[in-house]
Amino acid sequence: MFKKAFYQQSKINLDLYKEKQMKRRITSLAGKHGFSSFMSFYKAMLADKSLYDTFINYLTINVSEFYRNPNQWELMEKVIIPMIIERKGRAEDIRIWSSACSTGDEPYTIVMLLNKFIPLSKIKIIASDIDLGAINKAEQGVYPERSIKELPDDLLKRYFTVVNGNWYKISDEVKKCVDFKQLNLLEDPYPGNMDLIVCRNVLIYFTEEAKHYIYNSFNRSLVQDGILFLGSTEQIIGAAKYGFKSIRTFFYQKAHEI
Repeated sequence: MFKKAFYQQSKINLDLYKEKQMKRRITSLAGKHGFSSFMSFYKAMLADKSLYDTFINYLTINVSEFYRNPNQWELMEKVIIPMIIERKGRAEDIRIWSSACSTGDEPYTIVMLLNKFIPLSKIKIIASDIDLGAINKAEQGVYPERSIKELPDDLLKRYFTVVNGNWYKISDEVKKCVDFKQLNLLEDPYPGNMDLIVCRNVLIYFTEEAKHYIYNSFNRSLVQDGILFLGSTEQIIGAAKYGFKSIRTFFYQKAHEI
């Protein structure tokens, strides 16, 4: 009953999230706010937008940081981006989508790497997330010290200024390169003709049914030979059935349309 009511309100289908994990998280948050049943918690959310927003933020597990898993980002810079540029012909024409961008750490990392190849004024990437609260934080571009701990010093010095002690603000020039929008991967249309889709550390929370839908949708969203970049705990089992082939660990190339 809770899942059906919540879907009607939010268009977030909790049946497509791993049940034990999701139930544990909802029970924890509801109990923390003094509710003994899911429906009493749901009714309270309808009357209290801040509680509803808190739940969405908690549900979507916004854990992100710049340059997370550095070896993979080094591979992105040295192999993947040059590969896409060679195929595309012009770096300025590359279309990139950060598909579960959380608080913006990931798409801003992409911009900083792209800037090694082209000027910031010529970079524009799409970044989306289901959580408007996370998107608002991304657009502000201010981060705690823990978020930038993996970032190489040269990037930190070039693109950030220190504010309020141990907080770091990314440059306005970098922020202008990213077009943020709300998007539900399980409900909304995907952008098309993408050369690179980045979707890291979110698929682990979905059921196999949901992953099947998302992989197929990513395939259709990518151009031929486009690249899908997944997180360090995610691999596509049987990539060929989704029209992908593995080209590096956690990097998949569209082999054919499905």
